[in-house]
Amino acid sequence: MDSFGKKLRDCREAKKLSQNELAKLMNTNHSIIGKYERDEVKPTIDVVKKLTSHLETTVGYLLGETEEKNLLKDPKMLKRLNDIATFSKEQKEHILFALDAMIKSVKLDNL
Repeated sequence: MDSFGKKLRDCREAKKLSQNELAKLMNTNHSIIGKYERDEVKPTIDVVKKLTSHLETTVGYLLGETEEKNLLKDPKMLKRLNDIATFSKEQKEHILFALDAMIKSVKLDNL
């Protein structure tokens, strides 16, 4: 698994930003961006959230919780998940059961 610093650098480069450009967006010095990318310094969670906003990725991706850079960036998907979160436990179980069956079906079709 890639480190926080490597993922940060990859995201920055994908956005075609220099360390200096990202630092200006973050109101900091380019040297701190370099330290983050070399894993010499760990940013606070508030800084990570600000980085993800500028780099259009997620905290989960940068922190290694997922390998998908844009997971849950789709507003329609987020709305659906937020709606499901408000349902009763039983309703959630029914929806997830049906969803799991559909996902399994699609995966089998793609073999």
